Amino acid sequence: MEDFFAVTQNIINQMSSNEHIQNGVSEETVKECVRTIFQYIGEDPERQGMQATPDRVVRMFDEIFRGYNPEKKPTITVFDNGMDGLVYDGMIVDSGTFYSCCEHHMMPFFGTYWFAYLPNPKGKILGISKVGRVIDYCSAKLQVQERLTRDVVEMLIEALGDENPPLGMALVMKGTHLCKTMRGARKEGQMTSSYLTGRFKSNAALRSEFLKMVE
Repeated sequence: MEDFFAVTQNIINQMSSNEHIQNGVSEETVKECVRTIFQYIGEDPERQGMQATPDRVVRMFDEIFRGYNPEKKPTITVFDNGMDGLVYDGMIVDSGTFYSCCEHHMMPFFGTYWFAYLPNPKGKILGISKVGRVIDYCSAKLQVQERLTRDVVEMLIEALGDENPPLGMALVMKGTHLCKTMRGARKEGQMTSSYLTGRFKSNAALRSEFLKMVE
């Protein structure tokens, strides 16, 4: 009987706890794993400079791996092509930076992207600021650069709809991978990945025009 009451009280205590549970794992479990890693590499998790680090790591994970949370998926604003009196069918280009983590070693890779698309005159156009938000969201998980490039393009094409899809879309990403430069081969250099659809894939002149911008 005493064991029964002890177990019941333990359950009540756990239910009343404010500890955050995510995907079936508690924050304290993650923090303890971080402390164990410190011990494995020869660090003292109890020394003053390290005591708060597990908590910082948990909060960092929530931020840089938000791409696993569908509630963090950005709303992609689109507009009817021609709604302002101008029907646009020329190339629209955007560029910026990205940051992600390699799924093989959990080390960062980061760099620059160049994005372009040809709107369908009868379709939708993107709010251009949303391109960067989509890249940030797709980057915020354990990734490989090849998949990241594809994920971004497919999410943007989906947002523009199937009825009158864009005439073409292209994305080039150039990234520095710390799993190559900081460990292993320890060689400087960038990896380039691309994903092309529609006219960017079939029209050599258009593809060359875009790639000149990248160069």
